Amino acid sequence: MKRQDLIEWIDGYIRAWNTNDSKDIGKLFTEDASYFTGPFDEPWRGREAIIDGWIGCKDEPNTTRFSYEILTIDGNLGVVQGLTEYLKSSTDYSNIWLIRLNSHGVCTEFREWWMEKK
Repeated sequence: MKRQDLIEWIDGYIRAWNTNDSKDIGKLFTEDASYFTGPFDEPWRGREAIIDGWIGCKDEPNTTRFSYEILTIDGNLGVVQGLTEYLKSSTDYSNIWLIRLNSHGVCTEFREWWMEKK
């Protein structure tokens, strides 16, 4: 994976986060992708399950601001540190994302960890 591939994927994720449109979400993930919402949670498996899971716990559009730094890229794995700011509640979260992209820049596996800023 090239750095630009990861940046484009993250840009698409942020776009989907702000639209909650099933097409925007779906084009980020392969048909058989896995999305892990936490280290001990069962993943959403498959594009349709990912869309359903995402919509089931969506944030309202334009209620967050997300900034990030790419920590490393190794083969098809990108590691990202992010900060999610919830604009209406002043609650912030630190995020770590592990993103695996295929050769077409589509995610095959997504893992996220988040911690509330105290």
